[in-house]
Amino acid sequence: MSQVVLITGASSGFGRLSAEALAKAGYTVYASMRDTHGRNASVVEAMSSQARQAHLDLRPIEMDVSSDTSVDEAVAKVIADAGRIDVLIHNAGHMAYGPAEAFTPEQYAQLYDVNVVSTQRVNRAVLPHLRKQRQGLVVWVSSSSVAGGTPPYLAPYFGAKAAMDAIAVLYARELSRWGIETSIIVPGAFTRGTNHFAHAALPADQTRADEYESGPYAGFGKQVQEAFAAIVPPEADAGLVADAIVKVVDAPFGKRPFRVHVDPTEDGANVGFTVLDRLRAEMLHRVGLSELLTPRVHNGA
Repeated sequence: MSQVVLITGASSGFGRLSAEALAKAGYTVYASMRDTHGRNASVVEAMSSQARQAHLDLRPIEMDVSSDTSVDEAVAKVIADAGRIDVLIHNAGHMAYGPAEAFTPEQYAQLYDVNVVSTQRVNRAVLPHLRKQRQGLVVWVSSSSVAGGTPPYLAPYFGAKAAMDAIAVLYARELSRWGIETSIIVPGAFTRGTNHFAHAALPADQTRADEYESGPYAGFGKQVQEAFAAIVPPEADAGLVADAIVKVVDAPFGKRPFRVHVDPTEDGANVGFTVLDRLRAEMLHRVGLSELLTPRVHNGA
């Protein structure tokens, strides 16, 4: 029986590429996104057409990760249709670009809701099913910015990604005794194949933004983007992230890596995370909880 995968934020970028790649690999994939009858209707039609033509089990589904009701309804539909969920992929996210000071507190809250709080909504809906099965996989799409190089003007987004990554690490420890594995995918900068910059939120306080633009940071936003693009190799394709996710899902239980780096720019996150993850693991060893580092195998329990 094909494993059932639920992925969030599947309308574009890493999410859409991963959903399609997983379906091609033989999985039953629920590609969740919001506004399936509005702005994403064309995406739903394209996915459905692809599924029909290539005989893929790729199923677009409505899910607004900012809504408890929408999340609960979507997960209930997946369970009603497929009877189970084996893999949950936290991919939904939104970028913001501009001087940190020019974003309002409300914008920060909204950005954290999409990038961080939404994972809790989805976890609370999905994890009871994974825990009942005593086996499963949770994949988190993080960012190299959490432990690597961080260019300015992305503070709200980078802060949210750091929060999500920290939560993912601790969830891994709290789910291991249930037999649920965790893998964290760490993409670097990709300027092709995603809509991050094109759809990025801009500061709501235009007056503050203009003060930066007319002062010592005049033209800085463009400078950062150009510098960012200059270090990305021409062969860096967002499909590499999808390939990494498929490889993780394909791997047998107990053999899945805790963290996977997909960073053509080599911003140093692999080094930073190696240190961070080792320190965290050593603390668990010190307090006698090292068994949390390895998901427990349940045989019919």
